[in-house]
Amino acid sequence: MLRVWPAMGKMPEIVKWTAPKLLFPCRPKWRWPEYPEKRSSAPRLIEWIVVNATSRGETRQMEFDYASSPLGVLIACPAANLLRIASLAAAPDGELDAETVARLRCEVERGVLDNYHPLDAWPELARGLMGETPSRMLRAWRESGALAILLPEIDALFGVPQADNNGELVDIGEHLYAVADQLAKAGAPLAVRYAGLLYNLGKADSPLQHLPSHYRHVERGLPRVQVVCARFHVAPEFTELALLATAELERIHRAAEMRAGSIAALLERVDAFARPARFEQLMSLCAADYRAFPGAGNGYPKARLIETALQACAGIAPDSPDAEARLELRAIAIARALRSERWASPEE
Repeated sequence: MLRVWPAMGKMPEIVKWTAPKLLFPCRPKWRWPEYPEKRSSAPRLIEWIVVNATSRGETRQMEFDYASSPLGVLIACPAANLLRIASLAAAPDGELDAETVARLRCEVERGVLDNYHPLDAWPELARGLMGETPSRMLRAWRESGALAILLPEIDALFGVPQADNNGELVDIGEHLYAVADQLAKAGAPLAVRYAGLLYNLGKADSPLQHLPSHYRHVERGLPRVQVVCARFHVAPEFTELALLATAELERIHRAAEMRAGSIAALLERVDAFARPARFEQLMSLCAADYRAFPGAGNGYPKARLIETALQACAGIAPDSPDAEARLELRAIAIARALRSERWASPEE
């Protein structure tokens, strides 16, 4: 929030930049400013709309120093401004109206993102993902065309069907919106919310004859996850979790009481015993994926099953030199806890 002093001896009036419509508490009419071609350290005359109790919609001018203000990049760079508006849509009461989305689309169509480095887009992507309703930012990205430029792998998921928990068909892209909101509702950290964008990337081009099944989507998805993570230069732990979710999320969904050996192998594969915090993050994403389907409710049936299996293995030394013997002991312990067979059919 900026303050403009209209004259000596008067109280400052609160002003807000005209471009981000979301910043206006009363949503007044607004105009997009003319952007300079590049940033300059020299002060510029910028038009602001004054918003206070006695003066609404009055245009004032002020000198603005681009170099010294954190808002400088937003005013000087239309791409940064566009992404900031989209990310603020995830805030409470931040839903964008059709006029704003249309203007964002015009900005994208005129090429403001064509040469914008994805690394510069990451702060706004992270801001929106950590918002109250991340789906609104993602929807703004897609409807404006920004998603197709910055995250074409995700844009390609829209229109692709998959079966939900009851066998009904859902759009994977729309499901992604719901997963993002479920993770926000659960207060998930950024790494989990980011992984929630990527674990289905391999389903975008599944063979049509196999739909709604997605045969070998993990093999297609893993390299795409690595490409996206490299594009945004995310932290290694973000990449690790996204890759892990891509490979293992659906296997966790398929965990069954009669397959104690497969559960033991899964827990070892995801390093649940040595890295419990990361495994907890993976389980939170699994729960969000399950709950995001229509009619799923607030529970996640596999959570109790996996927790029972983990507790059953608590007394088995994790550093045993004989990996096969350790796996066998864990399978036996899980079978007892679940009252199931030690080993059932081979893992899918």
